[in-house]
Amino acid sequence: MSKNLIKISVFCVTFFLGISTGSAQNSTFEKQNNTLKQPPYLKAGDTVAIVAPSGILKNRTGEIQQAKALLKRWGLHTVVGKHIFNQANHFAGTDDERCEDFQNAMDNPNIKAIWCARGGYGSVRILDKLNWEAFKQNPKWVIGYSDITAIHNQIHNIGVESLHAIMCVSLTKDLSEIEASISTFKNTLFGKPLSYHLKGSKYNKTGNTSGLLVGGNLTMLHTMLGSDASLDTSGKILFIEEIGEYKYHIDRMLQSLKRAGYFNNCKGVIIGDMTKLRKNTTLWGTSVEQLILDALAAYNFPIAFNMPAGHEKDNQALILGRMVDLSVDMGQSTIIFRN
Repeated sequence: MSKNLIKISVFCVTFFLGISTGSAQNSTFEKQNNTLKQPPYLKAGDTVAIVAPSGILKNRTGEIQQAKALLKRWGLHTVVGKHIFNQANHFAGTDDERCEDFQNAMDNPNIKAIWCARGGYGSVRILDKLNWEAFKQNPKWVIGYSDITAIHNQIHNIGVESLHAIMCVSLTKDLSEIEASISTFKNTLFGKPLSYHLKGSKYNKTGNTSGLLVGGNLTMLHTMLGSDASLDTSGKILFIEEIGEYKYHIDRMLQSLKRAGYFNNCKGVIIGDMTKLRKNTTLWGTSVEQLILDALAAYNFPIAFNMPAGHEKDNQALILGRMVDLSVDMGQSTIIFRN
């Protein structure tokens, strides 16, 4: 058979059967858009690892002890990362030390969940040092928010669900102050159904939609742009929250995400807490809610405000990577996580 005839035969098979490499990749992508691996829910007797992949835990031993006591009341065992109280300038140990604790927690088959002690800054520095092969085969819940968004993004892109929820340093002396945060965290870990009825907002952009929930801290989502840990939001619902930023910083990040095509095929947006916003000498001129609506005015997907998740005490759990049904009205929004 001549070389030209072989080429023609290969072309015909590829054309009619659609078995090109690109088609296979698209098929995998579509499958990932619809369902991700769900780590096993916890049960009494399981073990949770507490690690610190980011900021320093100076003078925070009390919160770690409180976290261990809380897990014990739930019937869970705890192991604490070897380097968790180390100090390396801004961080809870060197990059290698923080990576070692996280890697050990991922690779240990006896550990069923990884609870991040705090955020701050630093998780992005260990992302490329981590080996995810064992985690892919035996996924487990990774829990945290804020700077842990970088890890959530990476986990989403390898096709596994994760949990946006309180961290160890979120615990207060009087736990009744954060009762909803703790109860949604516990209920989600143990597999109880999760749904929210959010109070209405005059800024809500109404509509009904469904998609995988992704997102987290806006600064971290912006930081991930152009990297392997950047999110593809096509067909998905994006959650964002922020703390300690100027309004013009928030607008700048949204404009950058928009220019990168982040919202082109997004199905909806859920806005969490915008906490401790800083005042610039030149005032922005509108509320942060209006700022967000203006930045996303070109898109017709629904936008829901008032999700109690982020850097306030009322930081309720969200399953990232789970399919959700979002209904947004002016008087109320509902978020239902599919089982």
